[in-house]
Amino acid sequence: IMSGRLLCLLLVSVLLSLTKAADTSAKPNIIIILIDDMGMNDVSFHGSNQILTPNIDALAYNGVLLNKHYVPNLCTPSRATLLTGKYPIHTGMQHWVIITDEPWGLPKRERLMPELFREAGYATHLVGKWHLGFWRKDLTPTMRGFDHHFGYYNGYIDYYDHQVRMLDRNYTAGLDFRRDLEPCPEANGTYATEAFTSEAKRIIEQHDKAKPLFMVLSHLAVHTGNEDNPMQAPPEEVAKFGHIKDPKRRTYAGMISSLDKSVAQTMRALKDNGMLNNTIVLLYSDNGAPTVGIHSNAGSNFPYRGQKESPWEGGIRSAGALWSPLLKEQGYVSHQAIHAIDWLPTLAGAAGVPLPQDLQLDGINLWPALSGKEEPKPRSFIHALDEIFGYSSYMRDTLKYVNGSTFAGQYDHWLGDLESNEDDPLSDSYGQHVLSSEVQSILGDRGLTEDRILQMRSEATQECPAMAGEDPLDPKYKCEPLKEHCFFDLAKDPCERYNLAQLYPAQLQELAQEVEQFRRTAIPSARVPKSDYRADPVFHNGNWEWWNDTDTGSGAGTCSLNLWIIMGSIIGLVCSMIS
Repeated sequence: IMSGRLLCLLLVSVLLSLTKAADTSAKPNIIIILIDDMGMNDVSFHGSNQILTPNIDALAYNGVLLNKHYVPNLCTPSRATLLTGKYPIHTGMQHWVIITDEPWGLPKRERLMPELFREAGYATHLVGKWHLGFWRKDLTPTMRGFDHHFGYYNGYIDYYDHQVRMLDRNYTAGLDFRRDLEPCPEANGTYATEAFTSEAKRIIEQHDKAKPLFMVLSHLAVHTGNEDNPMQAPPEEVAKFGHIKDPKRRTYAGMISSLDKSVAQTMRALKDNGMLNNTIVLLYSDNGAPTVGIHSNAGSNFPYRGQKESPWEGGIRSAGALWSPLLKEQGYVSHQAIHAIDWLPTLAGAAGVPLPQDLQLDGINLWPALSGKEEPKPRSFIHALDEIFGYSSYMRDTLKYVNGSTFAGQYDHWLGDLESNEDDPLSDSYGQHVLSSEVQSILGDRGLTEDRILQMRSEATQECPAMAGEDPLDPKYKCEPLKEHCFFDLAKDPCERYNLAQLYPAQLQELAQEVEQFRRTAIPSARVPKSDYRADPVFHNGNWEWWNDTDTGSGAGTCSLNLWIIMGSIIGLVCSMIS
């Protein structure tokens, strides 16, 4: 009798484990392709004929083209938002980016998307950029939910030798390239986009399909490299763009072209490994392009106003696309306002990944709305709220509020207008160019036609219409956000040319009060704005790595660092008492 019971229990255990394995493998693979600093006007599905991106475009035309996709306006806040589902003001990541030798990172109290997906049975991988802190080892990707990381910790590296050179510090140049926790010098000489694509392909090809795959392919491109050699692309890619006169913009085009090839190669790997039919692919840029100024790459957000690290649409509106055979409706342009805060709950919802009740997410699950092509619902977003730099950007449905700006307003105008006589010669047959792309051949005949391509492209191309015949140069529409707050109606004025503050002061005050409500929920910035010389690669065998326990033979750095941390804690406590 006893042996019979044991056999019965064994059979039940086996059946339960098989059921669990079946449930896990049935979950869709999640691939997030995150592009760095690419402008809205730098993919051809938004209407530009200068740089054609047939593979990226084919992905968008066969899926959902995200025409109102919003992101924070800087790298570190944007990545924190993706992985937490929260606004930067609710994680302490709202103020600037992590500079290489600054001792701070995304707080450990935050539970990240890879942790939640791994708990649901996913294999989790990060390929490429992290930029959420590495001064302590426990802040690095494989300590935050990723099973595997191949890439770099900082905001940028050299595209070929993968070093970071801080030219304004007396530091040694250091390698910032790792396979998990170990330095990876053997990748030296390989163009970063190609190195990351090869690794993504390797992961897909070697993936055990008994488990679903969660992979963030976080490209260096099209961010600049080190300041002494910022623009880098394979010569054969740059050579394709002889019609672009500006050499910087021409190199940028080569960087974009390499990315477009990468998308095709990643999709090919998914198909060849039999994974494509159960995969969700999300592609977008982490923020707008920095057309001019710091780390400028000659990217274009035109006709939107502003650029990266500004409160305007050019800094916070992101080119994006969602593709999956699991979408009920495909091949359309979505005008649903969606924000990076939404991707954690949206992808979890699509994958059936349970989320803890105590996460306190700011985002919502938009998978049913996107999959079902539902009518757009009004949303409210706090785009930026930086108490230290002193500016805010907020949107309630179509009303956009701006108070203050960055860089003394230098980038508050419209940047990156392209030359009209620099169209790619292939743009005359644009529709056929997309239909003959590698991604289109990978996806197969899904009913996409040249007419449908041109229709979707036209719908996703932004114009700047005159508002009821009014002149945007009329003084009553002038916006000077460093002096007075402004607001715009994006439904009629997507390019932010008509400030309505003088005409509708009551509405302006309502928007300002709503920003104040968000301000009351903000936590202090986690940033420690202090250079810590212990980060110098000279102390780490020529590598950039965690340095909190580094002994340099002097206690001065530690003492200074501790002082900053204590001061930050006091400031945070005082702020919380005041609020």
